Amino acid sequence: MTRRFQNIIIGAGHNGLACAAYLSRAGQSVLVLEASDVIGGAARNRDLAPGVTVSPGAHLLHAMPADLMRELNLSEHDLSLAATDLNTVSLAVNGEAITFDGDTVTGSAVSDADKAAYVRFNKDMHRFTKALGPALEKLAPEIAIETWKQRLDLMGLGWSIRKLGRYHMREFLRIIGMNFYDLLDEYFENPQMKAAIAMDALWGGEWGARSMGSVLTYLYRMAGYARNGDVGIAQPKGGMGAVSAAIAKAAKAAGTDIRTGARVKQILVENDHAVGVELETGERIEADRVISNADPKQTFMKLVSPDHLDTGFVRQIKNLRARGKAGKLHLVLSSAPKFKGVDTVNLGSRMIIAPTMDEIELAFNPSKYKKYPTAPVLEIIMPSVNDESIASDGRHLLSAVVQYLPYDDTPDEEANRTAFLETVLDQLERYAPDIRKQIIEAELLTPRDIEREFGMTGGHWHHVELVFETFLFNRPIPALSRHTSPITDLYLCGAGCHPGGNVMGIAGRNAAQLILKGGK
Repeated sequence: MTRRFQNIIIGAGHNGLACAAYLSRAGQSVLVLEASDVIGGAARNRDLAPGVTVSPGAHLLHAMPADLMRELNLSEHDLSLAATDLNTVSLAVNGEAITFDGDTVTGSAVSDADKAAYVRFNKDMHRFTKALGPALEKLAPEIAIETWKQRLDLMGLGWSIRKLGRYHMREFLRIIGMNFYDLLDEYFENPQMKAAIAMDALWGGEWGARSMGSVLTYLYRMAGYARNGDVGIAQPKGGMGAVSAAIAKAAKAAGTDIRTGARVKQILVENDHAVGVELETGERIEADRVISNADPKQTFMKLVSPDHLDTGFVRQIKNLRARGKAGKLHLVLSSAPKFKGVDTVNLGSRMIIAPTMDEIELAFNPSKYKKYPTAPVLEIIMPSVNDESIASDGRHLLSAVVQYLPYDDTPDEEANRTAFLETVLDQLERYAPDIRKQIIEAELLTPRDIEREFGMTGGHWHHVELVFETFLFNRPIPALSRHTSPITDLYLCGAGCHPGGNVMGIAGRNAAQLILKGGK
């Protein structure tokens, strides 16, 4: 046995680091164990080519609360933003791009009626987000009315909806379970415009625009914008790894110990209490409690022996939906590409390839049967435009989220990846005709690649699918909805917890606050 800690955190992803920072600032001893040689989890950097830095997992910063960034003094720990409040540009094959900038939408194909409808749509969605948002920044309420605190938590959730007023409360309850396809049809006529808006409900998920509950996931994303202090969609200077690095510096400054290259083999359990961990090297480390930043399936199916868990609980964990549908494309380019309808001012914006909502569905459908789409949808950024440190010698980096890919565990995985890369490049060429001539290096990460690189089960960036049955007090299952577990002193703090994925640190902060209150 080595030194004993009050807290051992498994995984140095941004949530684990945030949890460590808050616990250390409260005076508790914390050891963070990271299997990889670098910290950050999916919010890390690595070299794609000499002088080119890529963020292979997390893409953009848009959901981290402004108060969390202030509480951890991240700006004093070298976090700065290369660009904030990025515009979104919907690309078109004919060059008729549509640009979204706040409540303003511009484009030659956008009618005055759709421009006015966009203002009304944003006003309505912001109103509903304001009702839902507070529940996404704190512990999920308990579905119990045994104490006054439990009653008040549930009443607070109900009141945030009731105070919308009769009309808007009814409207909120009408649309919250809807599919986004039908809702957008109620507001807009332009198909390209609708598709670009729809994708903000779909990135990273295992669903399409016609999937029930996709209105909920849109409001979930909008809640991120509402809490980030008008930062909007932002690009951290130095890549997404800079966010994790800043949180790690805050944690270390408060006294946290961080060990990389330290893979946990198992969580040690005695008398139904977590008492420490054993590393793959055989080293055992004692702790008062263990906090897992790994996904729920890894935590309970690999790190904890099923002997310590009820059969019904194990069945629920096994059946959690955790098959990612998002891949990542990275291209090192010899020079800045030229996209149809995009001037140099907007080259640093977020660019979307999603022509219509029907084409989104056509891209989604094959993945349900472990097939690849012929015309994928993409979210593209050129981080080197806003941050010259990303690529040297006049080169540029293109990074894109690609949807929808299957979780390909077949013997043909490598050949399928190679073939699909050509499909993605074909799709890009329709919008940037000369881009193939500019490619120096290309990389495509499938969900299975993401699983291997970051340890996420199924390569799912939310760890667990973000749908009604795994949302709020059901996330990831009711027994785990408040970071505790059936094993005393074993806690969860990762994206599989409420409120979910994206780089925001809320799950880590919530877990720390719960622990500091005695786990209740």
